Amino acid sequence: MSLINTHIQPFKAQAFHNGRFVEVSDASMKGKWSVVIFMPAAFTFNCPTEVEDAADHYAEFQKAGAEVYIVTTDTHFSHKVWHETSPAVGKAQFPLVGDPTHQLTRAFDVHIDEEGLALRGTFVINPEGVIKTVEIHSNEIARDVKETLRKLKAAQFTASHPGQVCPAKWQEGAKTLTPSLDLVGKI
Repeated sequence: MSLINTHIQPFKAQAFHNGRFVEVSDASMKGKWSVVIFMPAAFTFNCPTEVEDAADHYAEFQKAGAEVYIVTTDTHFSHKVWHETSPAVGKAQFPLVGDPTHQLTRAFDVHIDEEGLALRGTFVINPEGVIKTVEIHSNEIARDVKETLRKLKAAQFTASHPGQVCPAKWQEGAKTLTPSLDLVGKI
């Protein structure tokens, strides 16, 4: 069963965020757009490149009214040390969420049972807590957060313009489509 258009499950987790430990929950995500980015684990070789990519584009996510959450199966204590010791991860100004109980990886269907780690999963969640995009792939392939930002903006556009759809490669400000019988076979 797909997670698309389902509500996120209730959860509470600890995170390291801007020098302190904070609680993150389903309730704290509601009321704004959220981008949840799962990674296998802290202190790996590929994950810091993705954290740095998200950090480099964080201002764009904030401008779009979205919060970014990085989630690994480590503890929030590990995330504190990871943030303090990795120059790439040290750029993060968003919550680094610990999921040592695997509650989140299982709820978002990215858990690898044999390894106790997460697959690389990316989720765009609307202010009502409904999952609008899902991307899950193998751990040896890192993501490009610019595509996540594009998907966020497309989800925001379609949420505020019911009846419109964003075509392939749509970028903010580009033309959209209004599905109708007149378009069938003409595009």
